[in-house]
Amino acid sequence: MSFSQRFAEIRTGFEPAFWVANFTEIFERVAYYGTTAVLAIYLKEQLHFSSELTGWLVGTFGLVVWFLPILGGTLADRFGFRRALMFAYLVMTVGYFLLGSLSAPWMESLRQSLGDKWLVLAILMIPALGPGVVKPCVAGTTARASNENVRSLGYSIYYTLVNIGGALGPIVAWLVRKQLGWGIENVFRVSALWVFLMFWTTLFFYREPGRSGELKVASVWTALSNMFVVLANFRFVLFLAISSGFYIVFWQQYISAPLFIRGYVNPKADVDLLLSVDPIVVICFQILAAYLTRKMPAVRAMALGFLITGLSWILLAIHPTVPMLVATLVGVAIGEITQASRYYEYISRLAPPGQQGLYMGYAFLPVAIGYFIAGWLGGYLIHHFGEVLHQPQQMWWVIAAIGVVTAGLTWLYDKIFQPGRIAADAT
Repeated sequence: MSFSQRFAEIRTGFEPAFWVANFTEIFERVAYYGTTAVLAIYLKEQLHFSSELTGWLVGTFGLVVWFLPILGGTLADRFGFRRALMFAYLVMTVGYFLLGSLSAPWMESLRQSLGDKWLVLAILMIPALGPGVVKPCVAGTTARASNENVRSLGYSIYYTLVNIGGALGPIVAWLVRKQLGWGIENVFRVSALWVFLMFWTTLFFYREPGRSGELKVASVWTALSNMFVVLANFRFVLFLAISSGFYIVFWQQYISAPLFIRGYVNPKADVDLLLSVDPIVVICFQILAAYLTRKMPAVRAMALGFLITGLSWILLAIHPTVPMLVATLVGVAIGEITQASRYYEYISRLAPPGQQGLYMGYAFLPVAIGYFIAGWLGGYLIHHFGEVLHQPQQMWWVIAAIGVVTAGLTWLYDKIFQPGRIAADAT
């Protein structure tokens, strides 16, 4: 096929809804990662929460964000992608705006009646509801609004734009906070502005793509029932639990790393800007990593990725500096792209015949569980090693150990429970 033919195929292979949905996803990710880049610093330095409380709040926020896609797809299917997207963007607009208004005088009465801890938790839960609906809507639109011959390319575009948004989010946060001098609160308000604009973009430009003969959408009750079906598979749940170890290590870049650098290395460090390193590395080297590991068994690639990410944190334990944080984040990203492309493949092999779709919906569960534990653990380690023992860099040996143990358990799991045997047992 010539270049002109391929270009024509791409130009005619996507409905307008594909481009609109993926365009809005960029700015949703900018808003989310901009918020995430400064959230721990905001809670610790601006609201003066303890390290442990900060970690718990950030972890709870992440748990809700990454757990809801399991059910969000069912809700989006039943109510339509357009209405679901508009609802999600409006909810996030309110949530981000309230998060940036915690110190406003008109919030004083709420702070006194609820207390800062519970007020912040309640407000964090509002924007956390949005991504769980946006993700399945955009992924679903990509499936419905792409012709079969360009659908794989459509998903490549989708994942690339997600990472572009992830890279731009921390940069925008830094520009708002540092270069414009607007302060951390206005990072959240700018995030609210991005998603509010995406609400109007969806309202005026998004048109519901056709279902093209899809099966009848399951009810919300069916989706909840399916959860118990999946969770009854002990071997699959064990794999998800092991995989959660990777995300306990991975999410430290957004939770304990900012607190560690600002608290014990350089209080003026632009940690939010540095957090763009991971997605930039992913964008630049994801295809290369997939090519280099293409002949490696999936479990071996995953274990290697877990190991690389875990060992990367030793750099901060040995030499805690800002440049070493950059090197650590590069290592974390390399581990991420080494395992990411094989993770979903491995889950599909663990699923019993005919239940691949159901099981793939739970691929986000380790992300959610890992985020929650990462928040609690990161806050505790900062407190214990930094505020109690006054040896903060020692905490990274614990994080590295979790990565190493996760890699070992992943390899051991594959040796004991072969995916083929799981499928055979289920028939």
